[in-house]
Amino acid sequence: MNWDQIEGKWRQAKGEVKQRWGKLTDDDLTFIGGSKDKLVGRLQERYGFKKEQAQNEIDNWVSTVSIGSSAEPASREHRAS
Repeated sequence: MNWDQIEGKWRQAKGEVKQRWGKLTDDDLTFIGGSKDKLVGRLQERYGFKKEQAQNEIDNWVSTVSIGSSAEPASREHRAS
């Protein structure tokens, strides 16, 4: 996934962001509104990260997150013939 996709699905991504960085408040997430630069700034404020460290944290997270994937649900039943 890339940041453009996350920005476009920000409402869904907010939960994932909050799960990853629990110090971010709902107000922070509303303020960020899908802006990577604003997320960098809030991570610097809440966690004391330097700018480069915050960017690396986000890039690492983006490479692992999956939001709104089109994969089939794991609970799908398979019938034996």
